[in-house]
Amino acid sequence: MTKNRNKKTTGVYVHIPFCVRKCNYCDFLSFAGDEAVKERYVDMVCSEIEAYCRDRSITADTVFIGGGTPSVLKPKLIERLMDAVRTGFSLTGDCEMTIEANPGTVDGEKAEVFKSSGINRISLGVQSMDDDLLRRLGRIHSRKDFLKTYELLRNKGFDNINTDLMFSLPGQNFEKWKNTLEETADLKPEHISFYSLIIEEGTPFYEEWKKGSLEEISDDDDRKMYHFASEMLNEKGYVHYEISNAALPGRESKHNLKYWSMEEYAGFGLGAHSFVEGVRYENTRDMEEYLKLYAKAPDLWKERYNVINRNTVKDNAEEFVFTGLRKLEGIYKDDFAKLVGNDIYDIYSKEINKMVNEGLLKDHGSRIALTKKGIDISNYVMREFIKDKWKL
Repeated sequence: MTKNRNKKTTGVYVHIPFCVRKCNYCDFLSFAGDEAVKERYVDMVCSEIEAYCRDRSITADTVFIGGGTPSVLKPKLIERLMDAVRTGFSLTGDCEMTIEANPGTVDGEKAEVFKSSGINRISLGVQSMDDDLLRRLGRIHSRKDFLKTYELLRNKGFDNINTDLMFSLPGQNFEKWKNTLEETADLKPEHISFYSLIIEEGTPFYEEWKKGSLEEISDDDDRKMYHFASEMLNEKGYVHYEISNAALPGRESKHNLKYWSMEEYAGFGLGAHSFVEGVRYENTRDMEEYLKLYAKAPDLWKERYNVINRNTVKDNAEEFVFTGLRKLEGIYKDDFAKLVGNDIYDIYSKEINKMVNEGLLKDHGSRIALTKKGIDISNYVMREFIKDKWKL
Protein backbone atom coordinates (compact mmCIF):
# COMPACT_ATOMS: atom_id res chain seq x y z
CA MET A 1 0.00 0.00 0.00
CA THR A 2 1.11 3.58 -0.55
CA LYS A 3 0.55 6.61 1.60
CA ASN A 4 -1.84 9.24 0.24
CA ARG A 5 -1.50 12.05 2.75
CA ASN A 6 -0.75 14.67 0.08
CA LYS A 7 -3.23 13.47 -2.52
CA LYS A 8 -5.65 16.25 -3.49
CA THR A 9 -8.70 14.10 -4.12
CA THR A 10 -11.84 13.25 -2.19
CA GLY A 11 -13.94 10.19 -1.61
CA VAL A 12 -17.68 10.17 -2.25
CA TYR A 13 -20.15 8.23 -0.09
CA VAL A 14 -23.84 7.89 -0.97
CA HIS A 15 -26.22 6.35 1.55
CA ILE A 16 -29.17 4.29 0.36
CA PRO A 17 -31.20 3.39 3.47
CA PHE A 18 -33.60 0.92 1.84
CA CYS A 19 -33.54 -2.83 2.31
CA VAL A 20 -35.99 -5.70 1.89
CA ARG A 21 -36.13 -6.24 5.64
CA LYS A 22 -34.02 -5.54 8.68
CA CYS A 23 -31.61 -8.29 9.73
CA ASN A 24 -31.61 -9.51 13.33
CA TYR A 25 -28.19 -7.97 14.10
CA CYS A 26 -28.45 -4.72 12.14
CA ASP A 27 -28.49 -1.27 13.77
CA PHE A 28 -27.62 0.64 10.59
CA LEU A 29 -29.84 3.44 9.34
CA SER A 30 -31.98 1.24 7.09
CA PHE A 31 -35.61 0.28 6.50
CA ALA A 32 -38.04 -0.91 3.84
CA GLY A 33 -39.59 1.61 1.45
CA ASP A 34 -42.03 1.62 -1.43
CA GLU A 35 -41.00 2.54 -4.97
CA ALA A 36 -42.43 6.05 -4.79
CA VAL A 37 -40.33 6.87 -1.71
CA LYS A 38 -37.23 5.38 -3.30
CA GLU A 39 -37.67 7.49 -6.43
CA ARG A 40 -38.21 10.68 -4.45
CA TYR A 41 -35.26 9.91 -2.22
CA VAL A 42 -32.89 9.34 -5.14
CA ASP A 43 -34.06 12.58 -6.70
CA MET A 44 -33.25 14.43 -3.48
CA VAL A 45 -29.81 12.80 -3.19
CA CYS A 46 -29.07 13.91 -6.74
CA SER A 47 -30.15 17.44 -5.80
CA GLU A 48 -27.84 17.35 -2.83
CA ILE A 49 -24.89 16.24 -4.96
CA GLU A 50 -25.67 18.94 -7.53
CA ALA A 51 -25.80 21.64 -4.86
CA TYR A 52 -22.56 20.49 -3.24
CA CYS A 53 -20.67 20.48 -6.53
CA ARG A 54 -22.15 23.65 -8.02
CA ASP A 55 -19.46 26.21 -8.89
CA ARG A 56 -16.78 23.95 -7.40
CA SER A 57 -14.23 21.77 -9.16
CA ILE A 58 -13.82 18.60 -7.11
CA THR A 59 -11.82 15.54 -8.11
CA ALA A 60 -12.90 12.19 -6.65
CA ASP A 61 -10.93 8.95 -6.75
CA THR A 62 -13.39 6.74 -4.84
CA VAL A 63 -17.17 6.42 -4.83
CA PHE A 64 -18.99 4.15 -2.40
CA ILE A 65 -22.74 3.52 -2.52
CA GLY A 66 -23.67 1.93 0.78
CA GLY A 67 -26.72 1.21 2.86
CA GLY A 68 -29.03 -0.41 3.59
CA THR A 69 -29.04 -2.43 0.43
CA PRO A 70 -28.42 -0.17 -2.59
CA SER A 71 -29.05 -3.08 -4.96
CA VAL A 72 -32.78 -2.97 -4.10
CA LEU A 73 -33.01 0.13 -6.29
CA LYS A 74 -34.42 -0.30 -9.76
CA PRO A 75 -31.89 0.02 -12.60
CA LYS A 76 -33.18 3.44 -13.69
CA LEU A 77 -32.54 4.85 -10.20
CA ILE A 78 -29.01 3.47 -10.12
CA GLU A 79 -28.38 5.13 -13.49
CA ARG A 80 -29.84 8.41 -12.22
CA LEU A 81 -27.64 8.33 -9.14
CA MET A 82 -24.45 7.55 -11.02
CA ASP A 83 -25.21 10.24 -13.61
CA ALA A 84 -25.37 12.77 -10.79
CA VAL A 85 -22.05 11.58 -9.38
CA ARG A 86 -20.30 11.67 -12.75
CA THR A 87 -21.76 15.10 -13.58
CA GLY A 88 -20.92 16.65 -10.23
CA PHE A 89 -17.44 15.27 -9.70
CA SER A 90 -14.39 14.96 -11.90
CA LEU A 91 -13.57 11.27 -11.53
CA THR A 92 -10.00 10.04 -11.88
CA GLY A 93 -9.28 7.43 -14.53
CA ASP A 94 -8.67 4.79 -11.88
CA CYS A 95 -11.60 5.82 -9.67
CA GLU A 96 -12.78 2.94 -7.49
CA MET A 97 -16.59 2.86 -7.61
CA THR A 98 -18.25 0.41 -5.22
CA ILE A 99 -21.85 -0.58 -4.65
CA GLU A 100 -23.05 -2.76 -1.78
CA ALA A 101 -25.35 -5.56 -2.87
CA ASN A 102 -27.32 -8.39 -1.34
CA PRO A 103 -27.09 -11.67 -3.29
CA GLY A 104 -30.88 -11.90 -3.26
CA THR A 105 -31.38 -8.57 -5.06
CA VAL A 106 -29.10 -8.72 -8.10
CA ASP A 107 -30.11 -9.93 -11.56
CA GLY A 108 -28.60 -9.68 -15.02
CA GLU A 109 -30.19 -6.33 -15.83
CA LYS A 110 -28.90 -4.70 -12.65
CA ALA A 111 -25.44 -6.14 -13.16
CA GLU A 112 -25.34 -4.64 -16.67
CA VAL A 113 -26.47 -1.25 -15.32
CA PHE A 114 -23.79 -1.40 -12.63
CA LYS A 115 -21.23 -1.94 -15.37
CA SER A 116 -22.53 0.68 -17.80
CA SER A 117 -22.78 3.25 -14.97
CA GLY A 118 -19.08 2.94 -14.20
CA ILE A 119 -19.35 0.82 -11.07
CA ASN A 120 -16.28 -1.42 -10.99
CA ARG A 121 -16.36 -2.94 -7.52
CA ILE A 122 -19.15 -4.96 -5.89
CA SER A 123 -19.39 -5.56 -2.14
CA LEU A 124 -21.58 -8.59 -1.44
CA GLY A 125 -23.17 -9.07 1.98
CA VAL A 126 -22.64 -12.83 2.18
CA GLN A 127 -22.18 -13.21 5.97
CA SER A 128 -22.24 -17.03 5.92
CA MET A 129 -22.29 -20.03 3.60
CA ASP A 130 -24.50 -21.93 6.05
CA ASP A 131 -28.22 -21.66 5.25
CA ASP A 132 -29.28 -22.27 8.86
CA LEU A 133 -27.12 -19.40 10.04
CA LEU A 134 -28.37 -17.14 7.26
CA ARG A 135 -31.94 -17.75 8.41
CA ARG A 136 -30.88 -17.13 12.01
CA LEU A 137 -29.41 -13.78 10.94
CA GLY A 138 -32.58 -12.84 9.10
CA ARG A 139 -30.86 -12.69 5.72
CA ILE A 140 -33.04 -12.92 2.60
CA HIS A 141 -30.59 -15.00 0.53
CA SER A 142 -29.26 -18.55 0.62
CA ARG A 143 -25.83 -20.01 -0.09
CA LYS A 144 -27.10 -20.97 -3.55
CA ASP A 145 -28.25 -17.39 -4.17
CA PHE A 146 -24.78 -16.07 -3.36
CA LEU A 147 -23.01 -18.55 -5.63
CA LYS A 148 -25.41 -17.73 -8.45
CA THR A 149 -24.91 -13.97 -7.98
CA TYR A 150 -21.14 -14.33 -7.76
CA GLU A 151 -21.03 -16.29 -11.01
CA LEU A 152 -23.33 -13.76 -12.68
CA LEU A 153 -21.08 -10.85 -11.69
CA ARG A 154 -17.97 -12.65 -12.92
CA ASN A 155 -19.68 -13.40 -16.24
CA LYS A 156 -20.57 -9.71 -16.56
CA GLY A 157 -16.90 -8.83 -16.27
CA PHE A 158 -16.56 -7.68 -12.66
CA ASP A 159 -13.02 -8.36 -11.52
CA ASN A 160 -13.15 -6.63 -8.14
CA ILE A 161 -15.57 -8.26 -5.69
CA ASN A 162 -15.65 -8.05 -1.92
CA THR A 163 -17.44 -10.55 0.30
CA ASP A 164 -18.55 -9.58 3.81
CA LEU A 165 -18.42 -12.48 6.28
CA MET A 166 -19.38 -12.67 9.96
CA PHE A 167 -18.18 -14.92 12.77
CA SER A 168 -19.07 -15.51 16.42
CA LEU A 169 -22.70 -15.92 15.38
CA PRO A 170 -25.36 -17.62 17.53
CA GLY A 171 -25.28 -21.30 16.64
CA GLN A 172 -21.98 -21.05 14.78
CA ASN A 173 -19.12 -23.34 15.78
CA PHE A 174 -15.54 -23.32 14.56
CA GLU A 175 -16.18 -25.90 11.83
CA LYS A 176 -19.04 -23.86 10.34
CA TRP A 177 -16.85 -20.77 10.28
CA LYS A 178 -13.95 -22.71 8.77
CA ASN A 179 -16.20 -24.08 6.01
CA THR A 180 -17.63 -20.63 5.21
CA LEU A 181 -14.22 -19.01 5.05
CA GLU A 182 -12.57 -21.75 3.01
CA GLU A 183 -15.45 -22.04 0.53
CA THR A 184 -15.49 -18.27 0.05
CA ALA A 185 -11.71 -17.94 -0.28
CA ASP A 186 -11.61 -20.76 -2.84
CA LEU A 187 -13.76 -18.57 -5.11
CA LYS A 188 -10.93 -16.01 -5.05
CA PRO A 189 -12.88 -12.79 -4.48
CA GLU A 190 -10.44 -9.91 -4.57
CA HIS A 191 -11.37 -8.76 -1.07
CA ILE A 192 -12.75 -10.46 2.04
CA SER A 193 -14.05 -8.61 5.11
CA PHE A 194 -14.53 -10.66 8.26
CA TYR A 195 -16.32 -9.16 11.25
CA SER A 196 -17.09 -10.48 14.69
CA LEU A 197 -20.75 -10.11 15.63
CA ILE A 198 -21.41 -7.17 17.94
CA ILE A 199 -24.73 -7.16 19.78
CA GLU A 200 -26.14 -3.68 19.19
CA GLU A 201 -28.90 -2.08 21.22
CA GLY A 202 -32.23 -1.89 19.45
CA THR A 203 -31.79 -5.08 17.43
CA PRO A 204 -33.68 -8.39 17.80
CA PHE A 205 -30.44 -10.04 18.90
CA TYR A 206 -30.09 -7.45 21.66
CA GLU A 207 -33.58 -8.27 22.93
CA GLU A 208 -32.65 -11.97 22.98
CA TRP A 209 -29.44 -11.12 24.82
CA LYS A 210 -31.35 -9.15 27.49
CA LYS A 211 -33.64 -12.13 28.03
CA GLY A 212 -30.66 -14.48 28.25
CA SER A 213 -31.83 -16.54 25.29
CA LEU A 214 -29.07 -15.62 22.84
CA GLU A 215 -26.45 -18.30 22.36
CA GLU A 216 -23.16 -16.43 22.71
CA ILE A 217 -19.71 -17.47 21.56
CA SER A 218 -16.93 -17.38 24.17
CA ASP A 219 -14.11 -14.85 23.85
CA ASP A 220 -11.64 -17.70 23.35
CA ASP A 221 -13.67 -19.16 20.48
CA ASP A 222 -14.09 -15.69 18.97
CA ARG A 223 -10.31 -15.18 18.93
CA LYS A 224 -9.76 -18.69 17.58
CA MET A 225 -12.07 -17.91 14.65
CA TYR A 226 -10.37 -14.57 14.05
CA HIS A 227 -6.82 -15.90 14.06
CA PHE A 228 -7.78 -18.81 11.84
CA ALA A 229 -9.19 -16.34 9.31
CA SER A 230 -6.04 -14.21 9.32
CA GLU A 231 -3.69 -17.18 8.97
CA MET A 232 -5.73 -19.09 6.41
CA LEU A 233 -6.26 -16.05 4.19
CA ASN A 234 -2.55 -15.33 4.30
CA GLU A 235 -1.90 -18.89 3.10
CA LYS A 236 -4.38 -18.30 0.27
CA GLY A 237 -2.44 -15.27 -0.94
CA TYR A 238 -4.46 -12.51 0.75
CA VAL A 239 -2.90 -9.56 2.55
CA HIS A 240 -4.47 -8.96 5.98
CA TYR A 241 -4.13 -5.18 5.78
CA GLU A 242 -6.71 -3.93 8.30
CA ILE A 243 -8.08 -5.47 11.49
CA SER A 244 -11.15 -6.91 9.74
CA ASN A 245 -10.12 -6.85 6.08
CA ALA A 246 -7.94 -8.86 3.73
CA ALA A 247 -7.32 -8.45 0.01
CA LEU A 248 -5.35 -9.88 -2.84
CA PRO A 249 -2.27 -7.68 -3.40
CA GLY A 250 -3.29 -4.29 -4.79
CA ARG A 251 -7.00 -4.86 -4.16
CA GLU A 252 -7.35 -3.12 -0.81
CA SER A 253 -10.46 -0.95 -0.47
CA LYS A 254 -9.27 2.51 -1.52
CA HIS A 255 -12.40 4.12 -0.15
CA ASN A 256 -12.21 2.59 3.31
CA LEU A 257 -8.52 3.43 3.48
CA LYS A 258 -9.58 7.08 3.29
CA TYR A 259 -11.47 6.68 6.57
CA TRP A 260 -8.54 4.96 8.25
CA SER A 261 -6.04 7.53 6.93
CA MET A 262 -8.07 10.67 7.75
CA GLU A 263 -8.44 11.73 4.12
CA GLU A 264 -11.37 13.81 2.93
CA TYR A 265 -14.71 12.37 1.88
CA ALA A 266 -18.10 13.89 1.10
CA GLY A 267 -21.24 12.04 2.20
CA PHE A 268 -24.69 12.33 0.64
CA GLY A 269 -28.05 11.00 1.71
CA LEU A 270 -29.78 10.25 4.97
CA GLY A 271 -27.41 10.25 7.96
CA ALA A 272 -24.33 10.49 5.72
CA HIS A 273 -21.10 11.79 7.23
CA SER A 274 -18.47 14.01 5.61
CA PHE A 275 -14.96 15.08 6.53
CA VAL A 276 -14.11 18.22 4.58
CA GLU A 277 -11.38 20.78 5.29
CA GLY A 278 -10.94 19.54 8.83
CA VAL A 279 -14.65 19.64 9.71
CA ARG A 280 -16.89 16.62 10.33
CA TYR A 281 -20.49 16.94 9.18
CA GLU A 282 -23.54 14.73 9.53
CA ASN A 283 -26.70 14.85 7.46
CA THR A 284 -30.09 14.55 9.18
CA ARG A 285 -31.23 11.03 10.03
CA ASP A 286 -34.92 11.93 9.71
CA MET A 287 -36.34 10.98 6.32
CA GLU A 288 -39.15 13.53 6.32
CA GLU A 289 -36.73 16.32 7.22
CA TYR A 290 -34.25 15.15 4.60
CA LEU A 291 -36.82 15.13 1.80
CA LYS A 292 -37.97 18.62 2.77
CA LEU A 293 -34.42 19.99 2.96
CA TYR A 294 -33.55 18.82 -0.52
CA ALA A 295 -36.89 19.37 -2.23
CA LYS A 296 -35.07 22.35 -3.70
CA ALA A 297 -31.31 22.32 -4.19
CA PRO A 298 -29.78 24.24 -1.28
CA ASP A 299 -27.71 27.26 -2.22
CA LEU A 300 -25.13 26.72 0.50
CA TRP A 301 -24.49 23.04 1.21
CA LYS A 302 -22.71 23.69 4.52
CA GLU A 303 -25.82 25.25 6.01
CA ARG A 304 -27.74 22.01 5.38
CA TYR A 305 -25.42 19.85 7.45
CA ASN A 306 -25.00 19.41 11.18
CA VAL A 307 -21.45 20.20 12.23
CA ILE A 308 -20.26 17.36 14.43
CA ASN A 309 -16.81 18.73 15.10
CA ARG A 310 -14.30 21.26 13.85
CA ASN A 311 -11.13 19.29 14.37
CA THR A 312 -8.50 20.76 16.63
CA VAL A 313 -4.88 19.64 16.66
CA LYS A 314 -5.80 17.36 19.56
CA ASP A 315 -8.66 15.84 17.56
CA ASN A 316 -6.40 15.27 14.55
CA ALA A 317 -3.76 13.54 16.65
CA GLU A 318 -6.20 11.26 18.44
CA GLU A 319 -8.16 10.36 15.33
CA PHE A 320 -5.01 9.75 13.30
CA VAL A 321 -3.81 7.25 15.89
CA PHE A 322 -6.99 5.33 16.63
CA THR A 323 -8.07 5.09 12.98
CA GLY A 324 -4.56 4.54 11.65
CA LEU A 325 -3.81 1.72 14.05
CA ARG A 326 -6.64 -0.25 12.44
CA LYS A 327 -4.28 -0.73 9.50
CA LEU A 328 -1.88 -3.58 10.15
CA GLU A 329 1.00 -1.53 8.74
CA GLY A 330 0.12 1.01 11.42
CA ILE A 331 0.80 4.75 11.35
CA TYR A 332 3.78 6.51 9.81
CA LYS A 333 5.59 8.95 12.03
CA ASP A 334 6.24 11.48 9.27
CA ASP A 335 2.53 11.50 8.32
CA PHE A 336 1.64 12.21 11.94
CA ALA A 337 4.15 15.06 12.09
CA LYS A 338 2.81 16.63 8.87
CA LEU A 339 -0.76 16.55 10.14
CA VAL A 340 -0.19 17.55 13.76
CA GLY A 341 3.00 19.60 13.57
CA ASN A 342 4.77 17.61 16.27
CA ASP A 343 6.71 14.37 16.48
CA ILE A 344 4.47 11.58 17.74
CA TYR A 345 6.84 10.90 20.65
CA ASP A 346 6.59 14.54 21.75
CA ILE A 347 2.93 13.92 22.49
CA TYR A 348 2.59 10.19 23.10
CA SER A 349 5.94 8.94 24.40
CA LYS A 350 4.42 7.70 27.67
CA GLU A 351 1.58 5.89 25.94
CA ILE A 352 3.73 4.36 23.20
CA ASN A 353 6.40 3.14 25.60
CA LYS A 354 3.74 1.60 27.86
CA MET A 355 2.09 -0.24 24.95
CA VAL A 356 5.48 -1.39 23.59
CA ASN A 357 6.49 -2.71 27.02
CA GLU A 358 3.19 -4.60 27.26
CA GLY A 359 3.82 -6.17 23.87
CA LEU A 360 0.82 -4.47 22.26
CA LEU A 361 2.63 -2.04 19.95
CA LYS A 362 5.88 -2.28 18.02
CA ASP A 363 8.01 0.61 16.83
CA HIS A 364 9.30 -0.35 13.37
CA GLY A 365 11.36 2.81 12.96
CA SER A 366 9.35 4.76 10.40
CA ARG A 367 6.01 3.49 11.68
CA ILE A 368 4.23 2.17 14.76
CA ALA A 369 1.84 -0.77 14.54
CA LEU A 370 -0.22 -3.13 16.65
CA THR A 371 1.25 -6.52 17.44
CA LYS A 372 -0.80 -9.70 17.13
CA LYS A 373 -1.50 -9.44 20.85
CA GLY A 374 -2.41 -5.78 20.45
CA ILE A 375 -4.94 -6.52 17.73
CA ASP A 376 -6.88 -8.74 20.13
CA ILE A 377 -7.33 -5.87 22.57
CA SER A 378 -7.10 -2.98 20.13
CA ASN A 379 -9.87 -0.99 21.83
CA TYR A 380 -7.81 -0.92 25.03
CA VAL A 381 -4.72 0.23 23.12
CA MET A 382 -6.53 3.00 21.26
CA ARG A 383 -8.16 4.35 24.42
CA GLU A 384 -4.69 5.05 25.79
CA PHE A 385 -4.22 7.76 23.16
CA ILE A 386 -7.24 9.84 24.16
CA LYS A 387 -6.03 12.46 26.61
CA ASP A 388 -7.99 14.77 28.88
CA LYS A 389 -5.23 17.36 29.00
CA TRP A 390 -2.84 18.42 26.31
CA LYS A 391 0.35 20.43 26.21
CA LEU A 392 1.57 21.52 22.79
